[in-house]
Amino acid sequence: MQKPTLLVLAAGMGSRYGGLKQIDPLGPHGEIILDYSLYDALLAGFGKVVFLIKRELYDAFRSGIGSRFEDRMEVDYAFQELRDLPEGFSAPEGRGKPWGTGHAVYAARNRLKGAFGVIGSDDFFGRDTFFRLGAFCAEECDGTHLGMVGFRLCNTLSENGSVSRGVCVCENGFLRSVTERTAITKETDGRIVFAENGEIFPLEPKTPVSMNVWALHTDLFPAMKEDFARWLAQEPGDPMKREYYLPAFVDRMVKQGRVTVRMMDTASKWYGVTNREDKPAIQKALSVMHENGLYPSLL
Repeated sequence: MQKPTLLVLAAGMGSRYGGLKQIDPLGPHGEIILDYSLYDALLAGFGKVVFLIKRELYDAFRSGIGSRFEDRMEVDYAFQELRDLPEGFSAPEGRGKPWGTGHAVYAARNRLKGAFGVIGSDDFFGRDTFFRLGAFCAEECDGTHLGMVGFRLCNTLSENGSVSRGVCVCENGFLRSVTERTAITKETDGRIVFAENGEIFPLEPKTPVSMNVWALHTDLFPAMKEDFARWLAQEPGDPMKREYYLPAFVDRMVKQGRVTVRMMDTASKWYGVTNREDKPAIQKALSVMHENGLYPSLL
């Protein structure tokens, strides 16, 4: 049986951190987040990783990050470029911002074959996430049967500001819809709320949310190209800033009855490094994991 591939969306890495040399070592022995993701992915049976990056960062990324894994799994690269659009479309003059997570996956289409997992590059997802993702990719995933690892909202919050999450509605273990909610915060009284149009709405702590951990299949790319073209032609918004989001694409496919998405619940705690103030918490958590033997001193 062919081992599944993991697609790591890392095209925004340079801009978020001010250059690859500024990627923070967060583990007690200088580990970066991707060290943990790829270590867990290997244990979960993934045999190949494709890094989706900016073409101009290839040399720096390969020498600084990709080379760390070349002796343990097959490593490949794909590039997210503004001009990589369906026929008949072109990027507006002056746009420098990438087209979003949906386009990032689309940009890797020629480097993938069959079922593949998708994760972001700067999030800690927990080992259970990769075991669920790897098993689904190996056993169930095809062009109409997709999967998503769903996190519990209470395990994805930041103590240092609001977050945006894809809030999911599920039925009998399948995703029915995913809606982007912004400005989600935990109040001093423990309530979790989000703001919309000047109003405040509550959310249950165990509400399933998408952290963009997906099991997809290359048979999906013709439908994605079709949907992306429609989005480019019809979607409103600032042409210099609007983004083609992966969860929104999957949501449309589900509502059209073209795919099913198995929701794989995990109790893992997510850690992110979007807010610099979150750094001490994740450093402490990773140190404890090493002390408890979950990770060895050298990944």
